[in-house]
Amino acid sequence: MERIIYLDNAATTYPKPQIVYDQMDYVNRNLAFNAGRGLYKGAKDAEEIIAETRALIAKLVNVNRSEYVILFPSATIALNAIVNGLRWDKAFNIYVSPFEHNSVLRPLYKISKKGNIKIIELPFNKETFEWDIDKTKKLFEENKPDYVFITHISNVTGFILPVKEISTLAKQYGAKVVLDAAQSMGLINLDLYEVNADFVVFAGHKNLYGPFGVGGFIANPKSYSKEVLEPFVVGGTGSDSLNLEMPESLPQRFEAGSPNIVAIAGLNAALKWISKKKGEMERKEKELTQILIEELRDLEIELYLPLDLQNHMGIVSLNLDGYRADEVSYILDRRFNVATRAGFHCAAFVHRFLGTVERGGTVRISVGYFNNENEIKYLVDCLKKIIAY
Repeated sequence: MERIIYLDNAATTYPKPQIVYDQMDYVNRNLAFNAGRGLYKGAKDAEEIIAETRALIAKLVNVNRSEYVILFPSATIALNAIVNGLRWDKAFNIYVSPFEHNSVLRPLYKISKKGNIKIIELPFNKETFEWDIDKTKKLFEENKPDYVFITHISNVTGFILPVKEISTLAKQYGAKVVLDAAQSMGLINLDLYEVNADFVVFAGHKNLYGPFGVGGFIANPKSYSKEVLEPFVVGGTGSDSLNLEMPESLPQRFEAGSPNIVAIAGLNAALKWISKKKGEMERKEKELTQILIEELRDLEIELYLPLDLQNHMGIVSLNLDGYRADEVSYILDRRFNVATRAGFHCAAFVHRFLGTVERGGTVRISVGYFNNENEIKYLVDCLKKIIAY
């Protein structure tokens, strides 16, 4: 296949480090056993890979209790497990930002149909993306927050939300905070305690540079209790099998079914790879994004960016006059072999916030570690040709 210029890293990072492919191939051929279900050496070796992976994830967010790392097949399933596992036994006020992914919004919308549950949008300025703390305080006084769901980095705009400040305010009202770190974990510094989150959700295949098939959440050891979150998916755990209730111990309480050892092994290799590149990945993405924005500002292109680019990372959404977003992305692919993402990016609220619904959303360009300056300049040249056509 002809090599593509891949600029859809917010969907999934590509390619993965070679060590990820190698590790997955090795484990698939030699250690693809049912971890936690056998006493034989192969099953124990697989179990050790999973335990080490938990420890690596916990370390990444400054948590020293790896049993609080819960693995699922994806961040979407992890978010569903949280939403469906929380208490909904009274009237609840749920706060979300306008930048949330449908992996948050759809489970919340479904649960809200049970009645007596309100979903309230946190106020952000549509021009600058700045969070309005005064309006939020007023909202919190009128409708005390029970749960706050907030994304760390917008998958549409690349905006880094002030999660620490929002969480700190929400905690003053006794709210539980769920942080969607699918776009941020592995890329920028994230300390679970510093951001004051009760749950941090991650996706293995994005900026952790692992494969599809593994994601999860980290529960805050200081605030978690079995009363806070009930298991959503139940079944075999390989332990306490005579008990029809799920085990109370973590992580078994939330992990039903056979673990995807091949995907977890790939994530294990990826985590070791990114641990050697601390700061380098963030620096490189910032540099490439800065080059892209500077080049695009000179063109007849509408950009959707925060006013303060210090609060921005890796993702640029745009539109061209006279074209729908999907038309531009299609031309970039078919004529120039450049992969981008067009449309609404599984994020309904943000496109209403940006006013891009009538335009079919935006063209999203998202850089990754394996992109380079020449690819960025090639993309800009392609956009110039489309504009001039």
